Amino acid sequence: MARRPPDPAADLPGLAEAISAEAPHYHGHRERLRARFAESGPDALPDYELLELALFRAIPRRDVKPLAKALIRRFGSFAEVLAAEPARLAEVEGVSAGVIADLKLMEAAGRRLAKGAIAARPLLASWSALIEYLRATMAFSPREEFRVLFLDRRNHLIADEVQGRGTVDHTPVYPREVARRALELSSTAIILAHNHPSGDPTPSGPDIRMTREIVTVLDPLGIVVHDHVILGRDGHASLKGLKLI
Repeated sequence: MARRPPDPAADLPGLAEAISAEAPHYHGHRERLRARFAESGPDALPDYELLELALFRAIPRRDVKPLAKALIRRFGSFAEVLAAEPARLAEVEGVSAGVIADLKLMEAAGRRLAKGAIAARPLLASWSALIEYLRATMAFSPREEFRVLFLDRRNHLIADEVQGRGTVDHTPVYPREVARRALELSSTAIILAHNHPSGDPTPSGPDIRMTREIVTVLDPLGIVVHDHVILGRDGHASLKGLKLI
């Protein structure tokens, strides 16, 4: 009797199991995560999963979930991971120079997008966009920095400059330097901003005194201080809104 040829279909279950065993488990996870992001948007993902997506390009052949969770534990949130100093990122096991470069690129992209939203609009009429820009720029910085936004007569942005960087709780600011720069730029108004790395944006006594000194120096020059905004992880505070200037 002639022998029946082997049925290829009979081996399919075993073949599928062999392929499944060989394929890294994270391949399916990556595709599912990308699909959730595409269908539901970033707000549907917790911070560590959004960070996983960000790590896929720099680490193509490894499960990045443990690293994403380690970074969130270390720095607190997705935004704080992006804002972390490169030297501190490098302290986390598994973070390479390529990972740091990708994270810093995303941070820069976020800042450019936020700045683009305020570039050609009167800032006083675009307050929510301004706050988003300031949050993206400095709310999660590990060190205190003092920024001045110089405006023209139509309250359009002329320049956005960091006037000083300091420690975790202090930045030296010189009112006459602010006045000198405003005159150089022919600015007629400014908005002051600085961050509190502690996370609490409540104005301190020195914050209030320094703001009032700047107002006193600029007032005879016809330069208006519209506000002083303090940024923190927990939100922001407006000295004008609090009636402190």
